[in-house]
Amino acid sequence: MLEFRTKYIFIEIPEEDFLLSREEQTLYLEQFDLHISEEIQQEVWGLARGNPMPLLFLVMEKGDLERGKKRQWDFLETHVYDQWNIELQEFFMDVSIVETFTVKLAAMLTGRSDVEKLIAEAEVTGNFFEISGIEGIWKCRWAMRQSMQQRLHRRRTTEQIQRLYYTAGLYYELENQIPQALSMYEKYNDMESISRLLISNARKNPSSGHYYELRRYYLQLPDDIVENSPVLMAGISLLQSMFMNVEESERWFHALERYVQKHTGGLRKEARSRILYLKIALPHTGTIHMIDILKNADLLLRSRQTFLPEFSVTSNLPSMMNGGKDFCEWSKKDKELAMSIGKIVEFVLGKYGKGLVNLALAESYLEKGEDSFEIFSYAEKILLSLRKRAKKEAPNLLANLDTFVCRVHLYQGRDVSKWMEQSPNENQEFCTMERFQYLTKVRIYIQMRKYEAAYCLLQQILYYAKMMERTYIYMEATLLLAITQYCMKQEEWKDNLQKCISQAEGYHFVRLFTREGPVVLPMIENEKFIWKNKDYKRQVLLECNQMKKAYPLYLKCVQENRVVLSKNAVKILKLQAEGMSANAIAEHLKIAEATVKYHNRETYRKLGVKNKTAAIVEARKRRLI
Repeated sequence: MLEFRTKYIFIEIPEEDFLLSREEQTLYLEQFDLHISEEIQQEVWGLARGNPMPLLFLVMEKGDLERGKKRQWDFLETHVYDQWNIELQEFFMDVSIVETFTVKLAAMLTGRSDVEKLIAEAEVTGNFFEISGIEGIWKCRWAMRQSMQQRLHRRRTTEQIQRLYYTAGLYYELENQIPQALSMYEKYNDMESISRLLISNARKNPSSGHYYELRRYYLQLPDDIVENSPVLMAGISLLQSMFMNVEESERWFHALERYVQKHTGGLRKEARSRILYLKIALPHTGTIHMIDILKNADLLLRSRQTFLPEFSVTSNLPSMMNGGKDFCEWSKKDKELAMSIGKIVEFVLGKYGKGLVNLALAESYLEKGEDSFEIFSYAEKILLSLRKRAKKEAPNLLANLDTFVCRVHLYQGRDVSKWMEQSPNENQEFCTMERFQYLTKVRIYIQMRKYEAAYCLLQQILYYAKMMERTYIYMEATLLLAITQYCMKQEEWKDNLQKCISQAEGYHFVRLFTREGPVVLPMIENEKFIWKNKDYKRQVLLECNQMKKAYPLYLKCVQENRVVLSKNAVKILKLQAEGMSANAIAEHLKIAEATVKYHNRETYRKLGVKNKTAAIVEARKRRLI
């Protein structure tokens, strides 16, 4: 007799497989003759997110959403939460006010020292966490948090809930997570804490503060509150300038000047220090009279009549010459200025000015090609190492560091789609602090052949550069515009490239072209442009050629050979674009349908697409039809 054997196969089915889609939700409700409006459908989706249980309760209440919600909460109260011990119930209610928490935050919210024990108990009791302690972070699942918030508002008084939000705000404040702290204080309208935090943040420079993230809070402050604080007046003046609202920026600057006339002592000294800071730092004032301003600041600081608040020259950007301000004009006389006002600059900026002059001088030499040109292959490694340190010590640097890594990947011809997903959306709001990211985004648009998107973003950048006197950015954007127009086969590219050449040559900026060398080289070589300095032209061409050899994949689409389609292939594509079928096209051109299909296959191959629609879109981009 053969031995009896049984084979068991276990398959793990993820919870997501049991959830309904948005369309399945509608079908489920319609099975019970529930035909509800799109607005209610969306609200139901927000409540259930595909979970069948809330839909069942909605059906039981014949489509009454409020009664369905009540039945759901009652079910959870009776059949789920009341089965837990009281400590666990209270723990989840307390932490439900925050999206994520650490052990330290949970301990502050709950007032308990055994948080880790409660978390361990929760993990045994059920599957409640979406993130379980990864890098010390815990996150309750969305449905869990929603239901616990409902329970919190049922079981606790308003004062108790406000105390929880205050405690969370205090924790975030101590951790220097200012946007999160303000969000907590805002929950129960704690204007005193909000004002205090905004003033504290305004004492920082934009590179270390949170001006952009907190703009909504600043701009909602009543004028009477702002007018009583020189720090807030200066902060809002700077913020408005960053958003190119020059009139509003000037309004608060003059209000600060009036404040100085009305006050004495420490308040007056504070206001004067803010005025001095704004004279140096306001983006829209450029560098006009900057040398005189710095010399005057030197006298005031040495006589201790005022002080200079925290200052940043770079504003978290990878440049000093073109960081918070554009110092292109200074580059023309870099050595002379370094000798004459170098010590003054270092004294005025204090600890922020140490070694600054030498670094700025080195950058000026680099831009003008006065150093030895060398291509380094380990830039990404250095950037990632710096990023690791910045994550702990200077998180505000992360966005531009990631952008720098993205630039390296562009040279290597690597995929940069992940960076694009987190890049700022210029169509929602143009923030001047994100200009380095915008200029990177233009390059990616070019690589993706989204020339219209590149063109539109460049128009915004050029407007900003002209308005804020950003000479270098204006030249860079003009060069990228010429590249975009070259790709779009617009004759204007020649005029813009000539404009860029003439302007850059006046500063002897070589690296402006070198960085785009693989793209710019064929543009320069195949057309005649006016160069006043033959040595400058020779250096530009030499370095562009070196870059082309080192990075042949950079913005590859620009360098690809032109796609050549036969006359019949173009005719077929045009007729397809008009909506004609393969059979109709064959009859119209008096050729076999098999010939039409052959041309289609060859066209798709040459254009690198897989179907008719994509072929038409790509052909239009390439101006083939």
